[in-house]
Amino acid sequence: MEFVQGLDPSKLVLAETVLSFAISPFIAPPYNLAVFLFGTYAQESTETIQSLRIFTGLVGVSAVFDIVWISTNEQNGFIKLLSILILLLKIPTFFAFSLALRHRGAAFSGLGGQDLNGPTVWSMPGGFTSGGREGYQTVDEERPTNSSRTLAPASTSTAPPPPGTYQVA
Repeated sequence: MEFVQGLDPSKLVLAETVLSFAISPFIAPPYNLAVFLFGTYAQESTETIQSLRIFTGLVGVSAVFDIVWISTNEQNGFIKLLSILILLLKIPTFFAFSLALRHRGAAFSGLGGQDLNGPTVWSMPGGFTSGGREGYQTVDEERPTNSSRTLAPASTSTAPPPPGTYQVA
């Protein structure tokens, strides 16, 4: 993973865009140029996370499509070499953009069942938080008693009502 941290995602996308553009007039996967043009947009817009997440997913899925496309279609030797090079460059591109997603505060859902961003701090209305009280009390649970809390006796004095109020006898 240290190798991926040293990669520049913008240079990877630029290289793959140029290679995809160079082989586009020949028999080559037609979707690669569109995917990498979208990647240049997604990489440049620093405030959006959704487009970066979509591009990362597209790179991963298109790598599988490339394997199928290259194995089922005939290509010239040099064009096939460039197509395989684009396919191989998609692997570090996928990991570099996944790392960029983590740096922007998002995760690529589906990469694992673990919490990749660290512990979640949340607060719920009513005083239930991720720390402290442990959620709602079930019906079968006994009510916790706080010995430090004493209730004042109810007032039993009957003061006369103020004049002019509605009284029910």
